[in-house]
Amino acid sequence: MKIGLIVCSQRKPRAGLQISQLVLQSIQSLQTADVSIEPIDLAEWQLPLCDEPGIPSQIGSAREYVHEHTRRWSAEISRFDGFVFVTPQYNWGYPAGVKNAIDYLFNEWKGKVGMVVSYGGHGGGKAAEQLVQVLRGVRMKPVERTVGLTFPSREFLARAAAGEELSLEGVWEGEMEEVKRLFIEMVNTTK
Repeated sequence: MKIGLIVCSQRKPRAGLQISQLVLQSIQSLQTADVSIEPIDLAEWQLPLCDEPGIPSQIGSAREYVHEHTRRWSAEISRFDGFVFVTPQYNWGYPAGVKNAIDYLFNEWKGKVGMVVSYGGHGGGKAAEQLVQVLRGVRMKPVERTVGLTFPSREFLARAAAGEELSLEGVWEGEMEEVKRLFIEMVNTTK
């Protein structure tokens, strides 16, 4: 089984890479031989605002997409059996770039498992709820629960917003245990 870990933050500077790396390391510590996990950084994809003329649910093959960037994105998402979305919360929602990346495709997401890890000053629960709803809309099978990572202080939040080194060792230990539990639950739903 192959899982993609989607780094949802595209902001510069950003804390998303550091937080996604912590989530990735926690999952990799499970050492599940039959599951591999690979990061997908949305900032590296630089997808323009969805510019495909066709309705994604009506596209039967990547060859039907008009734009090369969509065909590449389709091929990338098609490689995976499921996804872990690591998303910040901006103004009580998830970033627009995540919605854009999802909306390019439909059948490539359909039927795949997923889970959401959110973060922010209040843990990102509202962003996570919205993202889970959208994942269901593209017919993914997300686990019911999500994990929210609340920044431990205003100073931490300021450092995160500035993209500074966060020294995450020991932060969110209980939450990382929950990430592992949800990951195992997600993987087991495909068996």
